[in-house]
Amino acid sequence: MNNYRHVPIIQVDPVVLVDHPSDTGEGPLWDDVSNTLTWNDIPSGTLFRYDPAARTNTVIYQHTGSIGGHTLQADGSLMLFGDNGAIHKLVNRAAEVIVDEIPAVVGSRFNDVIADPLGNVFCGTMPLAHKPAQLFRLDVDGSLDLIWDDLGLGNGMGFSPDEKTFYHSDSNHRVVYRADYADGELSNRNVLIRLDDEYAVPDGMTVDAAGDIWLAVWDGSSLLHYTATGELIDRVMFPVRKVSSLSFGGIDFGTAFVTTAGGRNRDGDDGPLAGSLFAVTIPGVRGKSDYRSRILL
Repeated sequence: MNNYRHVPIIQVDPVVLVDHPSDTGEGPLWDDVSNTLTWNDIPSGTLFRYDPAARTNTVIYQHTGSIGGHTLQADGSLMLFGDNGAIHKLVNRAAEVIVDEIPAVVGSRFNDVIADPLGNVFCGTMPLAHKPAQLFRLDVDGSLDLIWDDLGLGNGMGFSPDEKTFYHSDSNHRVVYRADYADGELSNRNVLIRLDDEYAVPDGMTVDAAGDIWLAVWDGSSLLHYTATGELIDRVMFPVRKVSSLSFGGIDFGTAFVTTAGGRNRDGDDGPLAGSLFAVTIPGVRGKSDYRSRILL
């Protein structure tokens, strides 16, 4: 197990980019074509675009339900993953239904998602009272495959730079899995990281250009930095309790854009900046471009 409270703190100061009381800010994705960041507030179904050059944050789409996660498509459109397993394609602010619902997900919703090197999308769900969470793969032809059906709560995902390893955080089981990845298939899943804090929860994550893992910790006020072998190195602290996800972007992918949650509890333990979008530059760390989905292209 890893006791993250005992590792060194990287002495950097997160900067507030958007002071917004998101209930559950999530899904930051850097678009290296437009040099902007898309991110969302899950329960409100609001999708934002932050432009660092203009220092503006704009609502680019207001969904009728929640948006658990989204991907950037190779043609510039977006894929949205929401309630009851619904999947939409967003083109010019108009949403086209790709999947109306998934019977196994009705009553729940998608949570975090990621495009793979082939343009498929791995998409995890929230659990139901009588059913564990699941991981699906949406293939480029629009078909859907069930990959895992025994998750506590599907959350952040990432790929190693050599595209041979897939990582997936399971919030309710408080672990990060690793699995072999090849040609869209996952195999040999095992636990790589286990948090030993009874309160802190592994949430969103990303993998940097060197292959290290950066894990957002819900109720832990931190980003945790691990090696690819699961060794905890150090951490970055934030002035809010619920750190939800991150994506590297900006010039040379040297900026970590970090979403947070708890905007309804700014007067409480979550902190007066809860729900805001932050940026932090970590010395010597660079990210890599996210893969783009190619669903029905």
